Amino acid sequence: MYPLSKKIGKPWLPAALCVLAMGGCGGHVDSLSAVTQKLTCDDSIKTGFVPDANTKVLLVKSFRKGDALVLTGTATSSTPTAANDMCVVKLNVGPGNPGPADAPSTSPGIGIEVWLPSPANWNKRLHVEGGGGWAGGVHESLTQLAGAILNNPGAAVPEPFRVAGEEGAVAATTDTGHSVSNGSFAMNPDGTPNTVLWNDFSQRAIHEMAVKAKALASAYYGAAPRYAYWDGFSTGGRQGLKEAQANPTDFDGILDGAPAINWTKFISNELYPQIVMRRDLGGALLTSAQLSLVSNAAISSCDVAGGQHLGYIPDPSQCRYDPTQDTSVICTASGGTNASAACVTATQATAFNKMWYGQTADGSVPSPATDNSFSVTPSGSQLWYGLTRGTNLSALAGATPFTISTDLVALELQTPALATPTFTNATGNGANGWTALTYAQLANASAQGISLQPSFANINTDNPDLSAFRSNGGKLLMYHGLADVLIMPQGSINYYNRVADQMGGLSTIQDFFRFYLIPGMTHGLGNGTANAAADPPLPTHDQLYTALTTWVESKTSPNRIDISNSNAAAPKSRPICLYPAKGTYTSGNPNQATSYICS
Repeated sequence: MYPLSKKIGKPWLPAALCVLAMGGCGGHVDSLSAVTQKLTCDDSIKTGFVPDANTKVLLVKSFRKGDALVLTGTATSSTPTAANDMCVVKLNVGPGNPGPADAPSTSPGIGIEVWLPSPANWNKRLHVEGGGGWAGGVHESLTQLAGAILNNPGAAVPEPFRVAGEEGAVAATTDTGHSVSNGSFAMNPDGTPNTVLWNDFSQRAIHEMAVKAKALASAYYGAAPRYAYWDGFSTGGRQGLKEAQANPTDFDGILDGAPAINWTKFISNELYPQIVMRRDLGGALLTSAQLSLVSNAAISSCDVAGGQHLGYIPDPSQCRYDPTQDTSVICTASGGTNASAACVTATQATAFNKMWYGQTADGSVPSPATDNSFSVTPSGSQLWYGLTRGTNLSALAGATPFTISTDLVALELQTPALATPTFTNATGNGANGWTALTYAQLANASAQGISLQPSFANINTDNPDLSAFRSNGGKLLMYHGLADVLIMPQGSINYYNRVADQMGGLSTIQDFFRFYLIPGMTHGLGNGTANAAADPPLPTHDQLYTALTTWVESKTSPNRIDISNSNAAAPKSRPICLYPAKGTYTSGNPNQATSYICS
């Protein structure tokens, strides 16, 4: 437990308290005794909470236990209800970005929504949830609640309703400075990068959310949060690492799932499977049956433990399946033995290898026998990693591109027409220009993404120096699925090893930063393999969050974590191990965790 004096010494607390005690910040606040009156959940917060000139309280609403969690309109049978008494406060933090009223790049500021449990139910924690995708939202809206936009896999009730109502922690979310759901906000009307909103999206909004949520909690309860936690997945994972890198005193513990770091590298690369099919296959997309056939052949080739097929690949770093050498998937007309409609030609088989290898500047691919795209550092001509073998490829190689990738390529090359039609700008809207990109042009977009990092507010979030976060006593638990259908897990492996190289080695950083790889897991807590019946063992969100809070609050470091599926009729379990250890089969039932050691 942190002593209260340590929390008082943080810069956000005096600012919040002096607003209440002195009507401004004209004096120094040394203790919580300076608070003369706690805020109450009513419109008095609008004038009572003024932490700085940029912050305005837009709405305050009280919910009683059992109330439907809506601001206006009629609740339906699916509307969540308050598990306990709660107070929601909507904030706007300026200055925003001026411009034409209808432009996506115009913003009134950063929208933040804070959920406060009743004082009797508060567990003294701040538990902040990260966003997903481009992280836009409805926090500025006075008619909608923003909890449902969060990307927290496995949550049965939209966050932050559960966090505040069930856990009893103060919860907060942010729209990161824009309300649109695509990347249009990041381009000025003249086509240049919108550096103001890139900065809000990349880093300023999440720091402001931490600062304002702590200040509001201190003013509401008359006491500072004892512990502050970041909890994010995908974009939320990137946000968590940005906090550790840029604002290392904001959080005591960070739970970081499938972080969208290396942003411009992996997202440009997400368009690569579509370019492979456009360039190599004449635009004739691989069918879902072909994607399934070849990916499941890869699983069958690499999923055996204890003489049994697991249905998912436990260690894709060891899988070198090559469909060009597998006659069972090659069409009879191309010299194979497969006469079904799902068979692939030799050229199509090579396209799979290209997608699994990842982006190159010329579409080249080595034999998987020599390089299967699982090195710690991108190798050879590789610009970034491909998805692991056996992963469901339909998200990136399906009938339509992943639109975040087309948005980003348009932003990198400052040409909105390259995006899909949902991307809007004064110089023109998206017109699917991405379909004509060559390998070299996509590589140029990737290079531009790197060179534009200063304009993009260092969105790649790949700084390996976490020394300030460690010095502040912070703990960081990162996890990534090995069958992630959107973000290549090799990127997280690369980052973790870079941190180790920067900070004294793997054994040294594990006192504050621990990392787990989860076989078969998708971009979320589900099955990411092409085998719909795989049913791999998976952790629960609460299992991982508890591991973090126990580490922070009880100083008990997580090590081996046993995970299981939820199928009582066919139970499966296995360990996930502290990287770089892996779950190694020893003897017994390969679908039971007791049959494995971490080594």
